[in-house]
Amino acid sequence: MSGGDYGELGGSLHAISSLNASYSTSLSIPSPYMLVPPAERKVISDVRRTFCLFVTFDLLFVALLWIIELNVRISSTIWESLEKEVVHYAFRSSFFDIVLLALFRFLFLQLGYAAFRLKHWWVIAVTTLVTSVFLVVKVILANELLAQNAFGYVLPISSFVLAWLETWFLDFKVLIQEADDERAYLAAVNAACERAPMIHPRAVSDGQFYSPPESVADSGSEEDLDEEGLGRKAVTAQEKEFVRQGREAMSVVEQILAQEENWKFEKHNDMGDSVYTLEIPFHGKTFILKALMQCPAELVYQEVILQPEKMVQWNKTVSVCQILQRVDDNTMVSYDVSSGAAGGVVSARDFVNVRRVERKRDCYMSAGMATNHDAKPPCGRYVRGENGPGGFVVLKSSSNPSVCTFIWVLNTDLKGRLPRYLIHQSLAATMFEFMSHLRQRIADLRPSHRSHHHHHHQHHHT
Repeated sequence: MSGGDYGELGGSLHAISSLNASYSTSLSIPSPYMLVPPAERKVISDVRRTFCLFVTFDLLFVALLWIIELNVRISSTIWESLEKEVVHYAFRSSFFDIVLLALFRFLFLQLGYAAFRLKHWWVIAVTTLVTSVFLVVKVILANELLAQNAFGYVLPISSFVLAWLETWFLDFKVLIQEADDERAYLAAVNAACERAPMIHPRAVSDGQFYSPPESVADSGSEEDLDEEGLGRKAVTAQEKEFVRQGREAMSVVEQILAQEENWKFEKHNDMGDSVYTLEIPFHGKTFILKALMQCPAELVYQEVILQPEKMVQWNKTVSVCQILQRVDDNTMVSYDVSSGAAGGVVSARDFVNVRRVERKRDCYMSAGMATNHDAKPPCGRYVRGENGPGGFVVLKSSSNPSVCTFIWVLNTDLKGRLPRYLIHQSLAATMFEFMSHLRQRIADLRPSHRSHHHHHHQHHHT
């Protein structure tokens, strides 16, 4: 599951740190293990190591059986038996080839799954096919051997069973387990540490809100959007790619909003905010927070979408937010660094996001996703998180201008090793926490405004 930019994780870090603390104590796992940054992942997974051990056992077991078989022959000493089997090898009367077959399996499988760490089944398919065909032919033709003693049966049967056990183990255990681990790894709690890249298209003077121009499909008229010459337009191939990514993120967010009836309810808090999830193709599980706010839509738009730099002041989980490039009037690329969490167990993450802001009839939308920018290549200092399509939507209420609906769509990939359910637990907590910070921020902005507003309202009605 890859994830979204929006790690707005309000002050969510405490939530995660307490979750981590309780989780690690109950399982007595050292908590640093829970969020191993990508660089420290195991080279060979435990289940794969067990598989390689089993392949070694296969070789030793067959060799052991063969040596016992040489010793069992009454007519000769072990050296005479060895000479007969190896030096005067004959397909119909010698077991030496079954040992060589085990050696072939051993070398081929260790090379494929230990040395090259392949994630495909073709190597085991070859070894098992060769083994099966060879043994069937051997048993049909080697009539002298079967007559000799019990080992005529034991060696080929053991060899056959071991080859198929390896196939089963690789297919049903190694590959499936590793795929699960990979998914859990990718789904990790980015979100728990990050915040959405917010956009600040232009300076906002008091009482005036910048509205991004309605997007115009790639037509020549884009140049005329801004007569004062302030308009920005994507020119280079790189800029056009940023614009394309921004549009893509926007269309995914719009699709998510359009299918609200498919959202799966997860949990709600005392304030009446709800968190839902939705599985979306190619990006996996997306979290959606929906909240009703007792303030005009413009205020939320200004705080959450227009002024990312200010967000650092009231949203403690973000330590850096800078705009790397303004691509055009609707699109920008931002760089965000989340603070670390859980006492440094969840290290800080950084993100590079492209973000598009649009104003639709009754709503303000900001949508974005991870991108790459030359100014900020991934560095050793932070683990680079990745966001799938997501963003913020502020819907005006048609009946009452002093309330609005706030929706935050979050699809993030923390790139840290955490159990999936733990990530999902913490994401909802994170989202609620962000809401409490946002409400606090709105309250701080309008201390006297509320009483004045109510008074004004009553007066207006009379």
